[in-house]
Amino acid sequence: MHAKDILIDGYNRIREEVHATVEGLAPDELSARPSPDTNSIAWLVWHLTRVQDDHVADAFDLDQVWLSQDWEKRFGLGLPRHDTGYGHSPAKVAKSGSTRARC
Repeated sequence: MHAKDILIDGYNRIREEVHATVEGLAPDELSARPSPDTNSIAWLVWHLTRVQDDHVADAFDLDQVWLSQDWEKRFGLGLPRHDTGYGHSPAKVAKSGSTRARC
């Protein structure tokens, strides 16, 4: 197996696990935070996919899908364009969690 095959397999597994995790959850369940210092499922999935998009685009010298396909505007989170959620405080997570994607 080549390195690219391992990466493809790993990213496919992430997609499968994310879909299995969120399937059937209502918007309120996705955005719920068990405590003020924890992240919601929706925020964690957003962060996971933003980091993946950022890293894959950088590794292959591609544009990030988040930016090139206007997902940044559609989500309307009011974050800097290249923000991936890294280092967000609980207050920032709470603020961004209140905005739903307009897909």
